[in-house]
Amino acid sequence: VQLQASGGGLVQAGGSLRLSCAASGRTFGRYGMGWFRQVPGKEREFVAAISWSGGVTSYADSVKGRFTISRDNAKNTMYLQMNSLKPEDTAVYYCAAETGGAYAFSVESVYDYWGQGTEVTVSS
Repeated sequence: VQLQASGGGLVQAGGSLRLSCAASGRTFGRYGMGWFRQVPGKEREFVAAISWSGGVTSYADSVKGRFTISRDNAKNTMYLQMNSLKPEDTAVYYCAAETGGAYAFSVESVYDYWGQGTEVTVSS
């Protein structure tokens, strides 16, 4: 499967952005999906994940209550709605897919496919 992340940009603190991750292939609905982010010089970190059905989600503590992950299997697309953005949310955001599908994994090594990343910059 190929993943294409989009929707990044420059936003002021307190603002909102919605990231999208479009997937190729007819098996998108079987995959668990996740969002990760990385700041230059630091390790990539987990942001949010969602099971194949959307029934299970998980979030990093740093984004709980501000970010919402969702998916539309009919459109082969996953979303990350980011509200109340903070300067520390600045990073390149990556979407990822794992073939198990049943859970919402926060562990990077579980994921089999990765998108190219979309950059989010939050100014103070």
